[in-house]
Amino acid sequence: MINVLVVDDHMVVRSGLKTLLDGKHEIRVIGEAADGEEAIEKVKELAPDVVLMDLSMPHGMGGLEATTELKKTAPSVSVLILTMHDDEEYLFQAIHAGASGYLLKSAPHEDLVSAITSVSAGEAYLSPEATKKLMNQYNEGKSSSSFEVLSEREREVLEFIAKGYSNKEIGEQLVISVKTVESHKSNLMEKLGLKTKPDLVKYASKKGLIKFD
Repeated sequence: MINVLVVDDHMVVRSGLKTLLDGKHEIRVIGEAADGEEAIEKVKELAPDVVLMDLSMPHGMGGLEATTELKKTAPSVSVLILTMHDDEEYLFQAIHAGASGYLLKSAPHEDLVSAITSVSAGEAYLSPEATKKLMNQYNEGKSSSSFEVLSEREREVLEFIAKGYSNKEIGEQLVISVKTVESHKSNLMEKLGLKTKPDLVKYASKKGLIKFD
């Protein structure tokens, strides 16, 4: 039997998932939580095999932060993201946080059961949409995955750019000239195969330098 904790800020969604899953396909819903903080406490109390985690829970700790904390405090628990966000930024952030799977709420019942079964067995599970996004990212530019080629200073500049700092503000933070900042920025784009500042921000989000709550 696979013990599951359902985490979602909507009671109707939690109830619906419990009705859909409980006692079926060797799955048992052993608890519910309305936000990330409650989820962390329930994991300590109930020790589920899988946490079915929503991303957007505006009235408490969100799913990304909760997933990061759970993987620190309960690394053996598998986290399956179940969300309405068909957005690659959220996908990459979820993977970075330690989630074992990513599935859209619009997915068929059979996909949800398969996802829970897979992550409970220690495997990864991505929805077809998520898999396609990963493949597109790979095919769009293999050079964009080469974070290791950046120098420590270039990584610092990239992080400040992603957080919205101007060249002057970056220079003040790192105690370097604006001209030097521009040089680092140019080197970043060349090494990563990117062309614009928005491209840099998007790349940084996928590397976990900025978070989307």
